Amino acid sequence: MTNGTSPPLRACVIGLGTMGRNHVRVWDSEIDGVELVGVADPDPTALRLATEGRAARGYRDAEAMLSVESPDIVSIVAPTSLHLPTTLAALAAGAHVLVEKPIAATRGEAEQMIAAAATAGRLLSVGHIERFNPVIRELQRRLAAGEVGRVFEIRATRLGPFPSRIRDVGVVVDLAPHDLDIMRYLLRSDPIRLYAETEQRIHTDHEDIFVGLMKFANGAVGVLDINWLTPTKHRTLTVTGERGMFTADYLAQELIFWGNPADASVAEGQPVTIAVERCEPLIVELDEFARAVRDGGPPPVDPHEAMVALLLARAMVESAQTSRVINGATLQAVLA
Repeated sequence: MTNGTSPPLRACVIGLGTMGRNHVRVWDSEIDGVELVGVADPDPTALRLATEGRAARGYRDAEAMLSVESPDIVSIVAPTSLHLPTTLAALAAGAHVLVEKPIAATRGEAEQMIAAAATAGRLLSVGHIERFNPVIRELQRRLAAGEVGRVFEIRATRLGPFPSRIRDVGVVVDLAPHDLDIMRYLLRSDPIRLYAETEQRIHTDHEDIFVGLMKFANGAVGVLDINWLTPTKHRTLTVTGERGMFTADYLAQELIFWGNPADASVAEGQPVTIAVERCEPLIVELDEFARAVRDGGPPPVDPHEAMVALLLARAMVESAQTSRVINGATLQAVLA
């Protein structure tokens, strides 16, 4: 779509799995001032389905697409192992890049991507989509206003069935960066200690159940309960503080506050549903990225913040594998 005042930004999508197809749909029809010009995936069936009824052209080779289409914006929705080479190719072609989380497979790869974006003078953002969920944005606003007082605990639950498409990483690196990022985003504090337990029940190569525990510098405790073993999706965040408790449902986009009665320090309160204007987080995310490209930045999600979320997830895996607490200099190196 165009806004009628300037040439549309040319957008391409690399990777046409479930999330990639959503990027195609949103860039093609939901974002003003952007024109979807190309999609790339080695699967010819995926290409056919993504281009049917659209003006965008399909390519089995991403670098060929970048050369022919000269995009302004590229969404990279490929497997994590391909994030580094694909991002470098897109930046070299002159595009601004939004890469899905996790940003990369390792710290070295993430740092290389960040440095390449700086050298190219292009934006690099990362698809931490939960930051754009209206329920999280409303929760962040209310926490910043002090409505719950001092935060005691933040608890994330992210459960669902096993995704057969994922083979290169386990549930921790695939899903935990969402909640690790949101916890730091909401608390504005870094963890000083963490510990995790994992198990491998169905996945052939990696863990598929994870429970993590963190202590933050501001005194809050973070708890993560994440798995690929639940036959229904469950995505919630609970924040407990001195004045009550917020519960946020990512999927239903519902926010509820349970307040403590004024005459008691802690007592059973009545739930108050907080009005949240529902919208698709991906539309918000891509719209804000396109706006940042037009305005010259900054990226909606700082890639360094995304790298920290990845490294915290990696530290959780290390903790589980070694049965030890991660803290001190080891954890400080993750956050640096």
